[in-house]
Amino acid sequence: MARTRSKGGATASAAKSSSSASTTSRYTLPAANENPEKLFVLPERASSEARVVSLPNPRTSKPARYLVCPTSGIYEFTKVSAPRTSPRSWLLEGTSTGKDGDKKTTEAQITKSAELYVASSIDPVFLVLPALAAQVSTKADPPKRMFLSSDDHFESLPQEDSHMSEILRWEATRKLLEARMAAACDTVEAGDESMFRLNEDKLVEVVLAKAKRLSEAGLPKSLREKFVTKALEAPVSSVRSTQAKPTPSEQSNTESGVSTPQNESADSQSSVSTVDTAASSISAASTAATSVADETEATANEVTTAMQASPEIVNLQSLKIAFNFICSRYVPPILATILKEKLSSQKTMDMAPLEEYTTRLAKLRQEATLARSASDFSRKRNRDEEDEERAEKRRKKEEEEKRKKANESRGVRDLKKVNVSGMKKMSDFFKKKT
Repeated sequence: MARTRSKGGATASAAKSSSSASTTSRYTLPAANENPEKLFVLPERASSEARVVSLPNPRTSKPARYLVCPTSGIYEFTKVSAPRTSPRSWLLEGTSTGKDGDKKTTEAQITKSAELYVASSIDPVFLVLPALAAQVSTKADPPKRMFLSSDDHFESLPQEDSHMSEILRWEATRKLLEARMAAACDTVEAGDESMFRLNEDKLVEVVLAKAKRLSEAGLPKSLREKFVTKALEAPVSSVRSTQAKPTPSEQSNTESGVSTPQNESADSQSSVSTVDTAASSISAASTAATSVADETEATANEVTTAMQASPEIVNLQSLKIAFNFICSRYVPPILATILKEKLSSQKTMDMAPLEEYTTRLAKLRQEATLARSASDFSRKRNRDEEDEERAEKRRKKEEEEKRKKANESRGVRDLKKVNVSGMKKMSDFFKKKT
């Protein structure tokens, strides 16, 4: 007994030591970094003097990161990340250059999320729009706008966490901003300095030119399907079944139900019996039907819409969506409303065909909705009437049964309670004897 317990104790201690060894990891993971490394894709033409700065977002006026290069221009960062349903990570390994010019490989790092920041060019005029929009008023009698210098416009931009004053020290960047301001403003010369005042018509032309390039290059698939294809799709008017028409000979054979071979003579046909003629007729008819099924196309359902958008309407809708997309991303809300109104009345772009089509489309959709609701109401009304009829029949039946029970005597009710299993019926005593 003692040896048995000793043996079991040794086994348990060995198992414990093996389990502890198996749970011990070979490698020790480092602590998570509070500020992990981020992956940026920068343009090749950006010089070494380019800097990542904070500037007010043209739409929200909140601080946002931009890449400013004194030689190639200004870039915005677009975040590209994997969907949450399929998490990804980056394995990063960088190199650094020492004082002697030798490149040294740094230690590899792993980021928790596979986020990518791509730098793409942005028109500097959008960065100045918050200052230009400050003079826009929604009042019926707005005050007269004044010509202001570029420094006055730059100083009216939000200054919270902004590096605008630092990048204006670069002469090339300042000239670039002033040149793009002149594309959307009226300008006058006051001595050696230029004065600027916002002109909405010029700004519409600038945004419209960008929208044309975007629509011609092709909208993203998600935008095109949702805002162009489905937006212009008319309701279904009918579903028509089409089938290829048979030839005249096939049609005559089908109507008569008999197919007579052409290479047979009249004498041979007359010498055949009635039974053989019927059998050959059935066989020939089946052969003709098989050939028709093989040669003609199968029956198909064609969906007919109330109206179809022409290529001109589709192009105008794509242009409108591109214009609205730019306004929703880079133009302040008060200016975006004015630009959309001016687009419909712009002489250079006739949007009347699109407006006429959308008006007719809205009317057709309203009629289809009313017709669908009317049919649903009629079906529901029929079901309600059937339910009411069934309930009425059930109620009458219950009332009739109650009336019968009320007219029954006590003796009849007692007789119903008697167990008559195995007893003969009264009619059995009056049957004829065989």
